[in-house]
Amino acid sequence: MTTDPAHLAGNFAPVQEELTAYELPVTGAIPPELTGWYVRNGPNPQDAASSHWFFGDGMVHGVRLEGGRATAYRNRWVRTSTFTRGARIYDEEGNHDLTAGRANTHVVRHAGRTLALVESSFPYELDFRPGRELGTLGPHDFDGRLTTPMTAHPKTCPDTGELHFFGYGGLTAPYLTYHRADASGELTVSRPVDVPAHTMMHDFHLTAGHVIFMDLPIVFDLERAQQRGGGMPYGWDPDYGARLGVLRRDDPHGEVRWLPIDPCYVFHALNAHDESDGTGERIVLHVVRYPHFYASPDLGPAMPALWRWTVDLTRGTVAEEQLDDQPCEFPRIDDRLAGHAARFGHVTVAPPPGVDEVRGELVRYDLHSGSAARHVFGPGRTPAEASFAPADGIPGGSGWLLSYVHDAATDTSDLVVLDAGDLAAPPVATVHLPQRVPYGFHGNWLPDPAG
Repeated sequence: MTTDPAHLAGNFAPVQEELTAYELPVTGAIPPELTGWYVRNGPNPQDAASSHWFFGDGMVHGVRLEGGRATAYRNRWVRTSTFTRGARIYDEEGNHDLTAGRANTHVVRHAGRTLALVESSFPYELDFRPGRELGTLGPHDFDGRLTTPMTAHPKTCPDTGELHFFGYGGLTAPYLTYHRADASGELTVSRPVDVPAHTMMHDFHLTAGHVIFMDLPIVFDLERAQQRGGGMPYGWDPDYGARLGVLRRDDPHGEVRWLPIDPCYVFHALNAHDESDGTGERIVLHVVRYPHFYASPDLGPAMPALWRWTVDLTRGTVAEEQLDDQPCEFPRIDDRLAGHAARFGHVTVAPPPGVDEVRGELVRYDLHSGSAARHVFGPGRTPAEASFAPADGIPGGSGWLLSYVHDAATDTSDLVVLDAGDLAAPPVATVHLPQRVPYGFHGNWLPDPAG
């Protein structure tokens, strides 16, 4: 008897049907202010050959909310060149096909385009024409100006409308390139950043005045990459060191100032902002930090938790502080406050497979007071990342958290809408979906464009 690997079992297992369903049943009342699509991306391999959760073909799942109703559900594979013709990221001669990738990690909107992202390749644009929602239009390379992969975690500046991002990887230097696109979608900045090796750089930080890179000790290993089986080609190397690289936004081709921190790994940043007073200039960063990753079991479990880093630019130091011991992931804010001092941050607590004593929760941290509010889901109900949908035009004001929730007892999924300001209350609405949504990564509330 064979057993599926963990990343293909339970609610990690892929679904095989692309569905369109209308007028979904709802428990509770959907806020009538919500008009748009909630879309989330994640791995959904076409077959059982996928060797790692991170490598499954991207599939986007979307629910349309309008007029207090859940009017539609659609799920579609992202039809990358890898999906349609089996294209490989590197050919036998080492050439990099930037259209080849899984596009399985995130969905963002910028300058009228909706992009499905993975950090190893170009983004893929999704179709939102009526009746074609979530179809694939093709790779997007910013009119030929993008010549590196694009991170799955770009940052949109709420003040300028600019999209900041980076690309990393490759077998030779430069291993890191910083990019900036203006509010109209034109790529205006592309500059190499000097780092000594190809490290796995999943996320970064943006403030009103700075871009901050995280050069952390998960290092590419060519021997791992060449091994059969297709595992992750990275390893934990604390001797590499860990550091933060600070670049001024008003001097995008200027010096990157590197400041050392303790070895660790960060998949996801919550937010960052600048501070200044009579004692100096600082940058405050909130992250979900792992003590190590891809490391020897001798180091013990790598439990992620919320930390604060305070960069003192005057003294050239970084103070590191753990804010909670609650294991968590997928940190999010009201994105209208990206790069500013957001008061509230939201994280997901998901029990590992087979660990019944850990409850599925969404947690809302008050980063000013240090307090936390929680929504605890019922037994066997596991939430995914929660996206913030604003209720008004005031950044940091009232709104809702939207998350797909899997019910192990029924093997079904719901879209749950919670009042972000009263997280402990019962859900405002629960949209019952026509099929299971496998565990995935990131997504966004995409409101209809104004006017």
